[in-house]
Amino acid sequence: MTRRNERHVTRRPDGDWQVKKPGGSRASAVEPTQSAAIDRARGILENDGGGELVIHGRDGKIRDSDTIPPANDPFPPQDRA
Repeated sequence: MTRRNERHVTRRPDGDWQVKKPGGSRASAVEPTQSAAIDRARGILENDGGGELVIHGRDGKIRDSDTIPPANDPFPPQDRA
């Protein structure tokens, strides 16, 4: 079974926010704010074929998640009017 493509946004001990792949030894990106780290994680996932963005709060607990489609999704979701 293949592991799904995920990136987690978590707070570092120095107060910055990191984007990290589960099982990875280093952060993919480090940003000064959670918002900037979330934006960066979205871009990383889009370029990597899509996946799941998991956002952790200051306390380390998961507070939100979002499925990110690939940058060139051949079947994008349709807008519902």
